[in-house]
Amino acid sequence: MSLPTASTTVGYPAGDVAGTSPVLAVPVLPDGRWAVVVADTPFHPLDHTWPDQPADTGTLTVAGRAYPVVDCQTGGVGPDGAFAVAGDIPVRRGDESWVWLVLHVVDPAEGVDPASLVGEEAVLAVDPARRAALSAAHTACHLMAFALNEALADRWRKEVRTDALGRPDFDNLAMDTSRIGEWTSRDDYRIGKSLRKKGFGSEGLADDLAAVQERANATLAEWVASGAAVRIEVPDTALTARRVWHCALPDGDAHIPCGGSHAHSLADLASVVVALDLSADGTELTARTTVTPAPSASGISPT
Repeated sequence: MSLPTASTTVGYPAGDVAGTSPVLAVPVLPDGRWAVVVADTPFHPLDHTWPDQPADTGTLTVAGRAYPVVDCQTGGVGPDGAFAVAGDIPVRRGDESWVWLVLHVVDPAEGVDPASLVGEEAVLAVDPARRAALSAAHTACHLMAFALNEALADRWRKEVRTDALGRPDFDNLAMDTSRIGEWTSRDDYRIGKSLRKKGFGSEGLADDLAAVQERANATLAEWVASGAAVRIEVPDTALTARRVWHCALPDGDAHIPCGGSHAHSLADLASVVVALDLSADGTELTARTTVTPAPSASGISPT
């Protein structure tokens, strides 16, 4: 089977949820499902390097037959021609010696040869409700990170790297894992010896946690009320392009590298609330962020 020699281009950073594109290849995955590859797609795939935002789902229609897209993964073709999927890819996303592909995973259709789809025009449609829920949660996750940095700023005893708003970047320095869900996210932070050596004062954090949470939520409420604009800085349409999330907050231009999808503006969010939990030994902080959408929420951010 011949695989594409050029990386997939993507429209989701520009807000696309539908499109048409020729089918370039349909490799069969080890579990028997098909991985439909097209030239250009609106679908957001799971990032194999930093799998925070789940894959889009939706439908892919070829030759009048609709195939539910049950998953969307990142695939790659190495310089030796080897094909790898998701966690089996041995390099980080963006390695220029690899061809990077969006794999639209569908169940096999009885009586259809997957190779017969190659060359046909595909009509791609993302589930817009799921996309909107994930996009809002991803925007809120970034807001929470900046608000948490602000709420913990006075605990640093040394100078460390700062976020885009000039506060010590606890979120970046302590981050362990981040996972986005529909209207919610969970971020887990490590507060260990390494972070303390950098200057973070963890003493008494358990006693102060309620105050930290209250301070972060007050900041979030102020920012959401501003209805600030959100945009994605997109250098090009390649799947692996380095994109940057921007939000024009009252405190300044908050920005952070991000490959996900986002709300149009904070006016799409009625509220963002974070709940903090500290492990008994004080070494793990969990932030659970919940979004309530505004009645007029309109989806994801354009460029």
